Amino acid sequence: MTDDDVRTHVLPHQHMLGGPVRALHELTRVYGYIHTEHLPIVADVFNISVAEVRGIVSFYEDFKTHPPARTTIRVCQAEACQAVGSRELTHELEAAYHTKLGIRGNDVELEAVYCLGLCASGPAVQVNDQLIARASVAKLQATS
Repeated sequence: MTDDDVRTHVLPHQHMLGGPVRALHELTRVYGYIHTEHLPIVADVFNISVAEVRGIVSFYEDFKTHPPARTTIRVCQAEACQAVGSRELTHELEAAYHTKLGIRGNDVELEAVYCLGLCASGPAVQVNDQLIARASVAKLQATS
């Protein structure tokens, strides 16, 4: 990954509304996460400070500053999913995968999310890119 490679992915978003966010999404898609070396390049292209870019990265949950785990499990913690057991499911997943919400475990990272759009069929979980309705530990283990 050279600076020129990174610029190639950032420049197409330079004059777009929400350009820095779009560029950071593109870098995440290409490289898997936002590398520290990406920050000054994004700042330069959009004529903003590195601190502003760092602020964008830290504000949005979708931007990671570390390599992703092999499996990322996002558990909805919003009210509709809580009403049908998402908190209990979270505790069961923590026990099953020997980790805690927000902590990267043995190749599995559990994350909180506050709506996956499956409110009528919760608890909702996203495993990597796959949405799972009426989730349970058994259902998640059967899909992996």
